[in-house]
Amino acid sequence: MIELILLDRDGVLNADSADYIKSPEEWHPLTGAGPAVAAMHQDQRRVAICTNQSGIGRGMFDEPTLAAIHAKLATYLSKYQTQVEQIYWCPHHPDAGCLCRKPAPGLLQQAMADFKVEPSQTAFVGDSLRDLQAAVAAQCKPVLVLTGNGLATVEKLGEPEHAEIARQVQIVADIGEAASWLLNA
Repeated sequence: MIELILLDRDGVLNADSADYIKSPEEWHPLTGAGPAVAAMHQDQRRVAICTNQSGIGRGMFDEPTLAAIHAKLATYLSKYQTQVEQIYWCPHHPDAGCLCRKPAPGLLQQAMADFKVEPSQTAFVGDSLRDLQAAVAAQCKPVLVLTGNGLATVEKLGEPEHAEIARQVQIVADIGEAASWLLNA
C-alpha cells in the first residue's frame, strides 16, 4: 500500500507558467486539486509536496514570497478541510549542482526519511520528466499527470533513453485520477 504521497506543485496542484509562479496572485489551483488532497487524507495517507523553485536562485522572487504562495495554497486546501503535511523545496539555480533539485532524488529521500516511510510505500506525482526521474532514483512509484507539462512528458517517454521510466510510470489524467489510482493501488 502507498502510505506517503509526494506531489510536485506546479502543473500538478496549480497551473504552471513558463514564466514561473512568482507571486501569490499568479498561483491558481487546478480543478479538483483540493478534493484530491482531501481524499488522500481521508484515506489516512500522508501527503507532502516536493518542488523545484529555482526562481529563488534565479533572483525572480525570494523566500518570503514563496512562503506567501504556500500560504495561499494552504488557504485553498483548508476550504476542503485538508492540508499537505510538509512542503520540501529546492531554491537552487539549475547550475548549482545540488542534490535536492529534481531530477536528483534529495527532496524525495528527505521526505521519506522524515515520514519514516520506505520507498516501496511511496509514490511521487509529477508532470515532468525530471519528476519521474527523481521518483525512479528515489525508488518510489512514479505517477505522471497529463496536466502542466504532462503531455510533453509523454512524448519524451517514447524516446529510447527513457524506456525504463516508461515501463515504471503510471499515467493519469490529473490529480483527481492520481488520487483515485493511488488509493486503490
